[in-house]
Amino acid sequence: MPLIQPIRAIVYPPPAEGNLSTRIAPPYDVLDEAGKAALLARDPLNIVAIDLPHLPAKTVGPDETYARAGEVYRRWLADGTLRRSEKPAVFVYQQTYTVKGRTFQRRGLIANVTIQPFGKSPDGRGGIHPHEQTFSGPKEDRMKLMRATRAQLSPIFGLHSDPQNKVHALLSKIVESRKPDLTGTTPGDSVLHEAWTLDDPAAIRPFTDAFAGKDIFIADGHHRYTTALNYRTALIGTTGALPPDHPANLCLFVLIAMQDPGMIVLPTHRVLGGMEGFAFDQFAFAARGSLRITPFPGTDLAALEAALPTAGPHAIGLYNPAQPENPLSIAVTVERDPLASSHAKQSPAWRQLDVAIVQHLYVERLCQPTFCAKGQPVQWKFPHTLDEFRADCHRPGSQLGLLLQPTPLESVRLVSEAGELMPQKSTFFYPKLATGLVINPLD
Repeated sequence: MPLIQPIRAIVYPPPAEGNLSTRIAPPYDVLDEAGKAALLARDPLNIVAIDLPHLPAKTVGPDETYARAGEVYRRWLADGTLRRSEKPAVFVYQQTYTVKGRTFQRRGLIANVTIQPFGKSPDGRGGIHPHEQTFSGPKEDRMKLMRATRAQLSPIFGLHSDPQNKVHALLSKIVESRKPDLTGTTPGDSVLHEAWTLDDPAAIRPFTDAFAGKDIFIADGHHRYTTALNYRTALIGTTGALPPDHPANLCLFVLIAMQDPGMIVLPTHRVLGGMEGFAFDQFAFAARGSLRITPFPGTDLAALEAALPTAGPHAIGLYNPAQPENPLSIAVTVERDPLASSHAKQSPAWRQLDVAIVQHLYVERLCQPTFCAKGQPVQWKFPHTLDEFRADCHRPGSQLGLLLQPTPLESVRLVSEAGELMPQKSTFFYPKLATGLVINPLD
């Protein structure tokens, strides 16, 4: 892993009970206008007032919206709403959350990471690996905000491998030794966020030693990390060089082990539409030789989801909204490596991704030639929950729902190490990290 360093952090001075629930927020890119308004109605000093100056998220707004965000940030620093910590620190971070009635806890470390380009590190310190594409709009939006505030307002979500649980043991020792210094619950997902401050160099050193030489795999925050790279590059272009201790050489991360017992990945499903004359029977006929499709009894999506892991290679649940009485079936691939001939240059790990098989087998090889005029794209929706999936399947224009299994973490690691990128919406890391617990100043 690139060198980790403590942060001379900007934080909200916690109230006596240390609860920051009204000040923290989910990541900017999961919020809409109503979500932002609800946070500010609860507390006008919520971090979202700075972190999401323009809507919709991930689009580029007028320069004045970012300038106002910078003015608010500096005013809050001046009046004490935010303050700079006296000592550099790292923060042990724990999230407690519930999925399908089960409670999980996930532990990580909030720290600065030395910025370097994506890929393997030439000096053996460990690389930083992406798994998703980035797009110009979100990067320009975050660059404008970073220049206006001269700060990193929310951390990158980084994964690392900890098979011996060495880092997890260090984290647990802190968590179990005392009460957290900061705590807060994000609305909507009801996730509890807790942080323990470590500003003693002797307490920080075991963490820097444990992370030495590890790779980082970015789970969430590809656009923000790329923006940090571009921000640093722009400064170098302006000044000719940056001193080694310049804060733009560092990037704010939460580092969580792939082996953490609370580290789960949820699926992102697909709902397809925009196909002229689509009929499920015609789709099934076109899929002969590629897929084996078997009807699934009833209408229970949870039962269908539970059946997929043992149903066969690359099992995907199919939902036919045109037949609401018995809409469900399961499709498995005839071949275990169905993209071997069409994508021979991709790694075996990439070819085994269900999301890649959906894109290149289901859509490009079956749906587009059968139902789409030349140049006509298939339309996509990307629901996360079963309720969202069912609702999207019955929206006007929806024609075929694809219920997917989660992408394994090991696949994320292997594809990233191969220098490849996954199709969009391949992973859904849950829960999201909190914005506003720790801010990294760049000035």
